[in-house]
Amino acid sequence: MDIQELRKIIDGIDDEMTRLFVKRMQAAEEVSRFKKENGMLVQDRTREREILFRVTENAPRELEAYVKTLFQTLFSMSRSRQNTIVAKNNRLAEDIKAAVEETPSLFPTKAVVACQGVEGAYSQIAADKLFSIADIMYFNSFEGVFRAVEKGLCRYGVLPVENSSHGSVTQVYDLMKKHNFHIVRSLKLKIDHSLLAKPGTRLGDIKEIVSHEQAIAQCGEFLESLKGVKITVAENTASAARAVAESERSDLAAISSGDCASLYGLETLGGEIQDNPNNFTRFICISKKLEIYPGANKVSLMLSIPHRPGSLYELMSKFSVLGLNLTKLESRPVPEKEFEFMFYFDIEASVESEAVVGLLCEIAADSLQFGFLGNYAEV
Repeated sequence: MDIQELRKIIDGIDDEMTRLFVKRMQAAEEVSRFKKENGMLVQDRTREREILFRVTENAPRELEAYVKTLFQTLFSMSRSRQNTIVAKNNRLAEDIKAAVEETPSLFPTKAVVACQGVEGAYSQIAADKLFSIADIMYFNSFEGVFRAVEKGLCRYGVLPVENSSHGSVTQVYDLMKKHNFHIVRSLKLKIDHSLLAKPGTRLGDIKEIVSHEQAIAQCGEFLESLKGVKITVAENTASAARAVAESERSDLAAISSGDCASLYGLETLGGEIQDNPNNFTRFICISKKLEIYPGANKVSLMLSIPHRPGSLYELMSKFSVLGLNLTKLESRPVPEKEFEFMFYFDIEASVESEAVVGLLCEIAADSLQFGFLGNYAEV
């Protein structure tokens, strides 16, 4: 047989496989309705294991692994379809629907906002861009911001989560596991670092520079050009600038925002000293209550999955089935649990889509731990 004849044979097999696949999915829908009526879980691992054993027994040894992969993919798609039906009365779906209905049409322009640091911090700058009038409460730590929102001291909190040059702010991601919150908006802020010192100080006089660890990492090339200068980590770039202003030393400088120069009476010894001129930090605005404003186009999730081969692949394939773009995947170890990780996903999606809500409910049902962090817009 030539190639065209072989292709006709494959086409015929493909058509038959499609017919059988549709028939199988329709049968799975009937199964899901039965499970829903009888309060049964969608996934039945015992049943899946029995099927895998049976179908691989009927396959040539050299194709067993391929048959196993094929049917595991079928199981995943079948569960996805079943969950779409079962999840119509799911609690998560109900919470999302209520949030969409109860959230005002416009994002607030005035609010009490929690930020880490002091006046002049980049979080404060981000808050002022998110809100026309922000009554800012400052806290010494990122955890203080989470607690202020969680306890209702502030309606919103602003936190950095990612820098384009230096990656994720892992401390914030680690704290996400401990607190109840939702993301209502995010912001990409252009970050320009300056070297600030007391008036009259020259660059050659500097013996020590203080700043936050992220800012220090983002200005690595500039700092390497300074010989014999001590680098000290501070809790915040703005608090570093304030410490320089309050110090009696004339050989001390801070890496901070240019705003801090006028704010604390300092002089700029160097501007835009970051390694990458296109240096952006992504901030999230969090609230205790789930708020989903019109135009929300990004979904964030936090979840843990079983520690077994293929579990992450199976999860990510669900996004692919719906054509969703995964823009962020962060993994953080779960303390005191060996080989267990918490995964954080950012997806370009909207809960206006019933298919997306069904997928979220499906993932929630299949995950060991699950948190829907929000559906929001990025500005």
